[in-house]
Amino acid sequence: MTSEALKAYLKGVDPRAKPLVIDLDDAIRKVQPSLNVAIKYGLLMYAIRGDWRMWVCAIGAGNSGVALRFLYGVLLTDPKHVLRAGSSVLMTWDFALIDAVDPEAVGAYVAEAVTRYDEYKANAPKILEASRAAAKARSRKSRAR
Repeated sequence: MTSEALKAYLKGVDPRAKPLVIDLDDAIRKVQPSLNVAIKYGLLMYAIRGDWRMWVCAIGAGNSGVALRFLYGVLLTDPKHVLRAGSSVLMTWDFALIDAVDPEAVGAYVAEAVTRYDEYKANAPKILEASRAAAKARSRKSRAR
């Protein structure tokens, strides 16, 4: 089943990225069919009970690939070591246009993000502060080398 949001989003996506976007959407909706889906900030965004301020994940398509973003990705265990640090607590799983989507792996990350929603919502300021401190420490270490 294709959502109206997905149909609208695909209209503006590079044709080479469309299969990845569709496969990611399928993987997300298979494991969490109750997530709300909408286009927000140019991303195909997924949220619990319409809580767009604390969204779970989002798909962003560009000319060179597709990104699966997790708002509070710093809380995820990342067993496949695929998440790239973003701003503060955000983490991103990058897909090149030639990559295939592993629906079980994507589903596992999304399922974990959903289970972490209440934790993030209750502790967002502390998690943000800890994430910024960790990033600052990493930055100091890399400059010391």
